[in-house]
Amino acid sequence: MSGSQERPLRADAARNRARVLDVATEVFTSRGIGVPTEEIARAAGVGVGTLFRHFPTKEALLEAVMVRRLEEMSAMTAQLAAQADPAEAFFSCFRLVVEQSAGKNEFAQALAAAGVDVHASLREPTEEIQARLAGLLSAAQRSGVVRPELRLPELLALLVGTGAMLEQLGADPAARERIFEVVFDGLRPH
Repeated sequence: MSGSQERPLRADAARNRARVLDVATEVFTSRGIGVPTEEIARAAGVGVGTLFRHFPTKEALLEAVMVRRLEEMSAMTAQLAAQADPAEAFFSCFRLVVEQSAGKNEFAQALAAAGVDVHASLREPTEEIQARLAGLLSAAQRSGVVRPELRLPELLALLVGTGAMLEQLGADPAARERIFEVVFDGLRPH
C-alpha cells in the first residue's frame, strides 16, 4: 500500500512503537547515538524484529526520535504561550528550546552521513516551532520585555549559540544558569 493508504497500527503494535521511541529518545539523548539498536529493543522489552518492523534502519529510528522531540517541543511551546504572560512564555520557551536541543547536532550529523535529507524530514515540525517562536517574540516585544530590534533569524542564532555554549559547560548547573542570565539580560531592552 502507498504511504497515505497504510493501515493504522494495531493497538499492541502502536504501543510497541511508542515504547521503542520512548526508550530510544532517552537512550540516545543520555548516552549518544552509538548505542546498538539491539540494546534499545531489549530495554524497550521488544524483540529486534519488532524494532526493525517499525524502524527498518537505525537512521529511521534516529529520524523518528528527532521528529518526535520537535513535535513535543512544539506542543510545550504552544502550552507555554497559552498559559503564561508574554515575558514568562518567551523566556521559558527560550530555555526549553535550548535544553531540548541537546544532542540534536549529533543526530543530524549521523543522519546526514547516512544520506538522509535532515532538513526535508524535519521541515514541518521545525517550521511549526519557528512560527511559535515568532509569535512569542512579537508578544514579548509588544509587552516591552524583549528588545524591539530583535528579529526571528537573530533569535534562532541565539538559541543555537546558547545551546553550543551549554554543551561546552557540561553539567555545571550554576554555570548553565549564569549563561541563561547573561543571554536573557542581553535580550531585554536597555
